[in-house]
Formats: sequence, C-alpha cells, structure tokens
Amino acid sequence: MNLISQLIDFILHIDEHLIHLVSQYGTLTYGILFLIIFVETGLVMMPFLPGDSMLFAAAALAPQGALNIWILFVVCFVAAVIGDTLNYHIGKAVGLGVTKHPKFGRFIKEEHMIKATHFFNKYGGKTIVMARFMPFIRTFIPFVAGASRMHYSYFILYNIIGAFLWVAICLGLGYFFGNIPVVKDNFEIVLILIILVSVLPAIFSAFKAWRENRRHS
Repeated sequence: MNLISQLIDFILHIDEHLIHLVSQYGTLTYGILFLIIFVETGLVMMPFLPGDSMLFAAAALAPQGALNIWILFVVCFVAAVIGDTLNYHIGKAVGLGVTKHPKFGRFIKEEHMIKATHFFNKYGGKTIVMARFMPFIRTFIPFVAGASRMHYSYFILYNIIGAFLWVAICLGLGYFFGNIPVVKDNFEIVLILIILVSVLPAIFSAFKAWRENRRHS
C-alpha cells in the first residue's frame, strides 16, 4: 500500500516533483523523463507509470524556461518509439503465455493481457495508435502485437504515428494550457481529468462488450 500511496502522490503532485527534478538535476531531467517514458512503454510489467500527466506537467514548465519544449518533444518521442519497439520484440520472443510464467506472471495481470488482446484483434494496426492514449492498455498492446507476429514494418509505422500524436498532443496541452491560472490552481483536478479522458475509450469498449454479451446471453 505504501508504494501505491507514493505513486498516487507522484501523479497528483507531479508538477512539484518535476520542479524539484529540474532544480536538482538540470538538463539531466530530460534523461529521467526519457527513462520514465521508455520504461512505461517498453516493459510490460510497468503499466502504472503516469505518462500522460507527466508529459502535460513537463510541458507546463517549458514557457517558464525550465525545460525546452522542442528538446522535450524529441526526447519523449524517441523514448516512446524505442519503448514500444522493445515491448514488441519482447512479446515476439516470449509470447502471450507470459502470464503463466512463474516469475514474470506475478507482475503481469492476465485480465490486462486479455483486454489488450481483444482490443488488438478488433482494431488491428489502428490499436497501436489508439492505445497510446489509454493507460495500462498502451503498455500491453505492443507486446500483443509482437506475440501475434504482426509484421514489423507494419508495426513500426503505427508505432511512430502513435508516438508522434501522443507526445505532441500531451505536450501541446501542457504548453498552452498548463500555466493558465484556473488550470494551474486546480492542477490535481486537471490531471485526474486527463487520466479519466484517456481511459474513456477503454471504458466505452468494455461497456459495449458487456452490452453485446448481455444481448447474446
């Protein structure tokens, strides 16, 4: 529970944590942000890291001169592409049976893998782009793509498009709206709304599947 409470605190006060990182580490902050994005997208057992809110908060610091928005974009974009690529190759090597693995299975919930597989089978390559805006799901989709033996040239195209849109939109919202007084004064509420909006597609998909199941039962 202590780890969960620390994670929640990090997400809800990510602006304060980033300010601390910038003041303490300076340009090394870009490397820290790279690692967080890379780990969230590249390691299937780390789906809980706050990618959306972190991008938003980091971009909000850019107009103040704390971070450079263009360097931030390149760093986060490259991290997102490389992360998904690694995840794809891990999935291709390990396969969907990873949830049964005595070691790795403890860190990967089968229900998340099933949802990601269903989502992937339904929407195909578009899933890789759509999943970028869906916490948890975005970490599992590249793994499922690799395990399903999606052709790499097909995967990398959607990977690049999805990473570009995700990073550009999250940074753009943070850069242009993160320092508006009403947004800044209610930063925690804004971050919660971002998280809720980003999971809406998954909620809608689950609700639609539930309705279809009830109709056929």
